[in-house]
Order: sequence, then structure tokens, then C-alpha cells
Amino acid sequence: MSLAFLIPAALAALAAVLLPLLIHLARRSEQRPTEFAALRWLRQKPKPRHRIRFDEWPLLIVRLLLVALMAVLLARPVLHGGQAHAPYVAVAPGVDVAQARAALASKDARWHWLAPGFPQIDDAPRAQDASLASLLRELDANLPADVALTVFVPQRIDRADGRRIALSRKVDWRIVPVAMAPDAASKPPSAPALVMRHAAERAPAIAYLRAAALAWRAESSSAKVDAAPTSQAVPADAKAVAWIAPGEVPAPMREWTRNGGALLIEAAAKMPDVASWTPVWRDEAGAPLIEAAAYGRGRVLRFTRALAPQTMPQLLDATFPQQLRLALEPPAPAPSRVPAAEHAPLTGGPTFTIAPRDLQPWLALLIALVFLLERWLATSSRRAVAP
Repeated sequence: MSLAFLIPAALAALAAVLLPLLIHLARRSEQRPTEFAALRWLRQKPKPRHRIRFDEWPLLIVRLLLVALMAVLLARPVLHGGQAHAPYVAVAPGVDVAQARAALASKDARWHWLAPGFPQIDDAPRAQDASLASLLRELDANLPADVALTVFVPQRIDRADGRRIALSRKVDWRIVPVAMAPDAASKPPSAPALVMRHAAERAPAIAYLRAAALAWRAESSSAKVDAAPTSQAVPADAKAVAWIAPGEVPAPMREWTRNGGALLIEAAAKMPDVASWTPVWRDEAGAPLIEAAAYGRGRVLRFTRALAPQTMPQLLDATFPQQLRLALEPPAPAPSRVPAAEHAPLTGGPTFTIAPRDLQPWLALLIALVFLLERWLATSSRRAVAP
């Protein structure tokens, strides 16, 4: 351990220790000799030399200590080192602690949860709101370089990074089998059930959307085809609606979309309260074919061209059903659950300087105690005269 000061120039305030000395010397000068008449006829003798003498040494020492501590406080003292160097064991939530202890025979190791705050193993871990990789990086940065780190994890890791993390030390990576729920993200998404509402003059355009919906139905039995005129109401459980009619989209459809639905409109349809659009499907030349915009809790998508092969030849392409499906339901992110054996930390990561321990809180407490002692000595009834 070593002591350091963040503002060493503040130690110049130590010169203020002269103030208590001057105060005590000034108190002695307050004593004036009083001459008596009978003493006038005595022979005058040489006066003895005056020596500097301080009265009430305990009070003087306490005041000097108080001023010195105040000067040190201004210099912001910190303490480097002093961290424990015992082996550190981090256990991921969900791992059986008894099984982990049986696998590692170490009496002097420190056991903690690999959870926010790194609570001790006897305490319950807090809710896991950070990824395992982030917690490992934080732990690696806060441990001294010579501390051995052992990590117990389940056979699969949730919310993993896209690549293996690199730490500044070698990690003893221990995998403990635990019962885990199946990964819901690994299930293939079901095809959307597209509800189509169209104007009478848009019946030829609906044929292409109907063909795409039938292609989805061949892949998934849950896909349904519901095509009807705009006068027919939309089912309450509809998730995606194609509104193929010119003019402004009716208010009920806009409200349905705002509550979480996906609305697909043609190029001639109008959404007056949508300011900007983002392309989600482009042709080979880069021109947008379908644009999208957020709308409340839902989404609005629109074709940029009329639904006719003359203006949009992609309608006849074999990939049209797939492209339309991707636009309506963007693919879910790749599952973040990975095998723990393939996600063991690498070495060669950045090294960090451990922040020194701030001594100001403890020094402030000591100053308060010394001040109370000084007040007790200064107001004590045993003193003859208070300086």
C-alpha cells in the first residue's frame, strides 16, 4: 500500500499550524505584572531571560493536529493497493452453488455471484439486467492483475455477445450442467395471416397479394387468406392488413394501426400524419419498392409503385412472397443463447489501473472526532483561563 495526494499543492496549508502556536503565545502576553508599593525600596536585580513556554500542552497538540488534518483533507489523500489477493470465484445465477463448491476445493477463495454488484454467494443475487460479458469485463477491470479468477456458468449462456470476449487474465472456465428451458428464439416464425381489403377497381392488384399469401400458406398452415372489399370490417384478431384502395386511409384503420397493427397500403393511398418513410425493399437499381414508417405502436408500409407488372415487374418474380413477408414481419434477431464451451473468454484483453481508495470520508470522520476533543479540552472546567 502507498499513500498519495491528488492535489499535493494543498499541503502548503500545513503552514497554518503556526496559528495555534501564535494563539498560545499571545495568551501568555496577556499576563501583566502588578507593582506593590512595598517593592519600590527593594534592590533591583537583573531580570531573568524569558524563555518561550507553552501552556496547556494537550490542547495545543490537539489544535495542531486538527489544523494538520484539515490541510491533508484539502490535498485529497488516496491509498493505492490494499486489495485482497485471494482467488476469486464468480458463479452465474442458476448454477448450483453446492455443485460448484464440490468442483473447486479452495478454502481461501472469495465466492460471489456473477450478477450486478457482485454480491457474496450467501446473499441472493439481484435481477439480471446485464449480460454475462459485461459483468465479466467489469469484474476483470476491478480485480488486481495477480488474482486468479474462476467462473462457473451453465452449459448455455443467454444474451451473449457476437464474439468471444477478451480479458486481461486467464480465466478458469467451469461449465455446470443445469436444466434450461428451450430457446424460443430458435423456433421458426410462423407465416403472417394477411387480411386484404380492396376497392372494386383494384381487384387485379389483389391477385398478386393473394398469390403471395397462398405461398405462405404452403409453408405454414397458420397462414390465412382473407380478401374482401373495403366495406367489410377487419377481424379483431388481425395482425397484418393490406389496404389496396386509393385516397386517404379511413380513421378506423389508422387507429387500428396505431394500436399495434401492420398496415400495407398502395402507392395511391394517403396517410396524412406520416412525415417520413424508410425503404425496406429495393430493386436491383436501388430504387425503393416498399417503404415503412412507425405509426404509434404499429407500422405502416406502402408500395412506391402501382401493383401491376408493367410498373413493378417484381410481382412476377418467385421471390416476391418472401420479400413481402420480410417487409411485413422483419426477421427476429439471431438467438443470443450460445454454448458456454464456445464462449470461454480469451486472454490478451486490455489491462486497467485499479482506482485508488479515497480516504476523504474516513479523514473527515477523524477531523470531526478531533474537533470534539478540542472543544472538550477548551471548555473544560479544569482550565484556569480559556485561550
